[in-house]
Amino acid sequence: MRSHLLNDTTAEQYRRSVTDGVERVAAKLATTERPFTGVTVDALAPAIDAIDLDKPLHDTAAVLDELEDVYLRDAIYFHHPRYLAHLNCPVVIPAVLGEAVLSAVNSSLDTWDQSAGGTLIERKLIDWTNERIGLGPAADGVFTSGGTQSNLQALLLAREEAKTDTLAKLRIFASEVSHFSVKKSAKLLGLGHDAVVSIPVDHDKRMQTVALARELERCKQDGLVPMAVVATAGTTDFGSIDPLPEIAELCEQFGTWMHVDAAYGCGLLASLKHRDRLNGIERADSVTVDYHKSFFQPVSSSAVLVRDAATLRHATYHAEYLNPRRMVEERIPNQVDKSLQTTRRFDALKLWMTLRTMGADGIGQLFDEVCELAREGWKLLAGDPRFDVVVEPSLSTLVFRYIPAAVTDPAEIDRANLYARKALFASGDAIVAGTKVGARHYLKFTLLNPETQASDIAAVLDLIAGHAEQYLGESLDRAS
Repeated sequence: MRSHLLNDTTAEQYRRSVTDGVERVAAKLATTERPFTGVTVDALAPAIDAIDLDKPLHDTAAVLDELEDVYLRDAIYFHHPRYLAHLNCPVVIPAVLGEAVLSAVNSSLDTWDQSAGGTLIERKLIDWTNERIGLGPAADGVFTSGGTQSNLQALLLAREEAKTDTLAKLRIFASEVSHFSVKKSAKLLGLGHDAVVSIPVDHDKRMQTVALARELERCKQDGLVPMAVVATAGTTDFGSIDPLPEIAELCEQFGTWMHVDAAYGCGLLASLKHRDRLNGIERADSVTVDYHKSFFQPVSSSAVLVRDAATLRHATYHAEYLNPRRMVEERIPNQVDKSLQTTRRFDALKLWMTLRTMGADGIGQLFDEVCELAREGWKLLAGDPRFDVVVEPSLSTLVFRYIPAAVTDPAEIDRANLYARKALFASGDAIVAGTKVGARHYLKFTLLNPETQASDIAAVLDLIAGHAEQYLGESLDRAS
């Protein structure tokens, strides 16, 4: 079994095996005609259930043959221009190369003696991101597994900086369309179920600062502690960006930690056209960024950034075997001192490879393209009487629903839209997401593929209308 260990004696086997895997994936990418085959759980599950994991195949070529049947053939391919569903981006080749390198070398970014140059590369990228945000010379941060962990760590720091022993008094303020991880973080941090105060949004799905000011004042009057305001720069459902400068003013007035969840909108940091949409983010105390959303990186690649590096001490724990206190005095850089994780992948390498190959302008150009595509899509929807579109896009998200001319029952329209999404997914021709606006069901395009064209959007809208009309026709037949 030692023949499978990656080392100096198996380098050639490694080269052959990885090349074989790359060739197979490349072939799938080159020949994939739809984002999905439409396979069902019931059809695929028996093939996987039948595999006996205690009877290995002993050959990577045979394993890849098997993988074709249980994964590659039916995978959902985000690179396809008609994958329009969630915040999943096609990835850039330099980042995939970085993924191959980091997996083989297998550095762990918790301590210097497990990573060396990897530590310095990650720190350099944190500094680069902080400069793009404008957090100032005392800023710092660390890579994380994703936006949920970044938000959790930011709110942990905010909780500790609130300096109160009575957790029940702490309040977090976030818009009604903020990410669910805000409420999840509050629970994990030991705060009460009512700790998160939901702030209403305006017509454009942006936090209403008048309502925020009112709730902050009420919090103070009730003897409670305004622990943090979470502003969102790119909501999951609408791509909306909260009014960051006004929120920053209120946070300063009330002495409240300002966190900006820019997991989605961080692509604007590299934008050549729309960077001003993030004005005010430089006043945040902490920021979440997901490079694996709008920087076209493979999952996972995320970071939490802070204005004051000293606040990261709230995540520090010294273990004698790992990062004893003397290492701080010796100026040995251990990233575990800043992180909620211990063992941690060198995910920063993917972004490093991307920037060194394409440059920030190259990333920004790609993100600008999908933002412009969303504008084109909005014009198509706004001009099509078959659809109701909710808001003009701030980033690259469109929320809409099919409205049949002859049906007025909102519940029946809901069912038609739900059916259309399900039927489209089953066909594999395209994949779209769904959400609720108020009590009603809507569909959603999340546009993160620069290869998607307005013609793709128009074609998918026709498919949605066709499926919805089929459902309504069958519904009418059943009723009669």
